[in-house]
Amino acid sequence: MSRPKPSTFDKKKTVAENRRARFDYSIEDVYEAGIALTGTEVKSLRFGEGSIAESYAEVRDGEVWLINSNVPEFSHGNRFNHEPKRPRKLLLHDREIRKLHGAVARQGMTLVPLSIYFNGRGRAKLELALAKGKKAHDKRATIKERDWQRDKQRLLRDRG
Repeated sequence: MSRPKPSTFDKKKTVAENRRARFDYSIEDVYEAGIALTGTEVKSLRFGEGSIAESYAEVRDGEVWLINSNVPEFSHGNRFNHEPKRPRKLLLHDREIRKLHGAVARQGMTLVPLSIYFNGRGRAKLELALAKGKKAHDKRATIKERDWQRDKQRLLRDRG
C-alpha cells in the first residue's frame, strides 16, 4: 500500500519561482517532480541561483523534460561544469506521466513549472502545474479582482 501524498509540498528553501505563471495560466493540477541534476547544478541551486521564468515542460518518449530553464555555471566548478540551459529530466511516476501526456495531447493543456525548491530531505524538487492559458479578458478580470481585494482590505483596515 502506498503512502498518501501530502496536500501541500514540504518546501524548506525556495530557489526560483515563476510568479508570472499564475497570472498567464489557470492552474488545474499541481505535481511535485524530482529533477535529475549534476553536482555543479545542485551547488548553483543551493546558492540560490537559477531561473524558470521562460521555461516549460514537455512529454517526450514517455519522459518529462524541463526545457529552457537556466541554472548558471557554478563559480568554483572546473572544466566539468554543466551547460546552463540544458534540458533536464523530471522524475515522475509512470501513472502521472501518462496523465500529463493525455491532458497535453487531448485537451491542449500546458506543463508550466511554478517553483524550484529543496524539500525537508535536501532534495531539489520542481512544482509542475498542468495549466490552461488565459485569454486577455480573463487576465483583465484577474487584475480587477486583485485590485478589489486590495481596496477591500484597505477599507476594512481604515474603518476597523
